[in-house]
Amino acid sequence: MKGKKKETPPQEVNDPPLNNEADDMEAESKDESPESTPDEPDFETQLNQAQDRYKRAMAEFDNFRKRTTKEMATRYDDGLRAAAEKLLPIIDNFERAMNASENKEDNFYQGIALIARQFEGVLADIGVAPLTDEPGTPFDHNIHHAVAHVEDEAYDQSVIVEILQKGYKHRDRVLRPSMVKVAN
Repeated sequence: MKGKKKETPPQEVNDPPLNNEADDMEAESKDESPESTPDEPDFETQLNQAQDRYKRAMAEFDNFRKRTTKEMATRYDDGLRAAAEKLLPIIDNFERAMNASENKEDNFYQGIALIARQFEGVLADIGVAPLTDEPGTPFDHNIHHAVAHVEDEAYDQSVIVEILQKGYKHRDRVLRPSMVKVAN
């Protein structure tokens, strides 16, 4: 066993790191330095980013508010149109009753005429108006519905000869087109 060396395991070194006064001063100056490291944006950049986010959030909220207001107005108008469309046949029946009456001085006729005028007044208050169609005006497929064609030399081609049912509109939208007889 001569010549054989005893193996010793390597020892771990637990020496404290060397502290230099110069290193300490350098570390302190880095901590107190107003300039930040390249990884962190400076205060002005952070402020600008925060202001930009704030402005974008305010603009988004303003757009949301305007869009919601517009949608509510559209829903209101759609509901108003739907209700008015359901009332139009009642007005038509009042007009038929007045046209069927022979005695215009009769109290019954006067009562029906009063109710019809009241009905039309209420519809006018909410923006519903009859389409102004008269025989002799040109046919417009956007506001008229042709239900009959007539060969009449007294009228030009595609001209309204007779209005069979009055049409109505709410503001700029047609609620019900006028049913008309058109000349060919």
